[in-house]
Amino acid sequence: MRLGTSSPLAYDSAESWIKAQTELGCTAVVFPVQSNEPEKKIVEYKEAADRAGLIIAEVGIWRNALSPDAAERAKNLDYCVEQLRLADYVGARCCVNVAGAFGPIWDGPYKENFSAEARKQTIDMVRTIIDRAGVKNTYFTLEPMPWMIPTGPKDYARLLDEVERDRFAVHMDIINMINSIERYFNAEELVDECAELLGGRIRSCHIKDVHLSTEFTVRLEECAPGCGEFPLEYYVSKMDAIDRDMPVILEHLSSDDDYLKYMRYLQDRLGTH
Repeated sequence: MRLGTSSPLAYDSAESWIKAQTELGCTAVVFPVQSNEPEKKIVEYKEAADRAGLIIAEVGIWRNALSPDAAERAKNLDYCVEQLRLADYVGARCCVNVAGAFGPIWDGPYKENFSAEARKQTIDMVRTIIDRAGVKNTYFTLEPMPWMIPTGPKDYARLLDEVERDRFAVHMDIINMINSIERYFNAEELVDECAELLGGRIRSCHIKDVHLSTEFTVRLEECAPGCGEFPLEYYVSKMDAIDRDMPVILEHLSSDDDYLKYMRYLQDRLGTH
């Protein structure tokens, strides 16, 4: 297992970026440079990571390639292709996006996200991105979401079969899969199911926590590690068993101070010092 954060922390150069990451104890990183930035900068950051022995876990996209607006959809699809090519160039384990939403909020919850047409368009979108990018060294992945496909391990396994592309793999954000009381209270079984069905196709993982509020109605709240009830050790042990170099990326914290605090918490709790 290789811990990292989704935050580049405060930096002003490739060297200061790597210095901040290594001083925090990170052994995996999320690449902070975009495909539309100068090639010289991309090379500097890739080489800095390589010199430090840090795995580039992910190149992020975070745009809606299924936008209802045709012009926006085409623009975002082009960006997906270029980000996937960037991931291939820098040797990232994966390039990651969410499937996309059929409404005005790019990652929003809509009934239409689960329509037969949404699934068809998602499959076509993933195929198009992979075919256009023509990558050899990385994989395109979709982060699971509570309200768009794929929502869980069975759904993800089905999508892998439907897409039929070797360069389509799995991004594991298991907290995003906890969208029911059944999954919340049976978290170990969910981890087992993910490991069994998705196993060697998993390229990178996110780590955070989930808390069940006692207020009505059902409120499952994402939170920092240790602020919820998810079995973090069990999750990490299963991912580590799949791949000893599996990136486990801490995300969705509000400040660099929080990243420092909760990275140290994870290192203490998981015994990775």
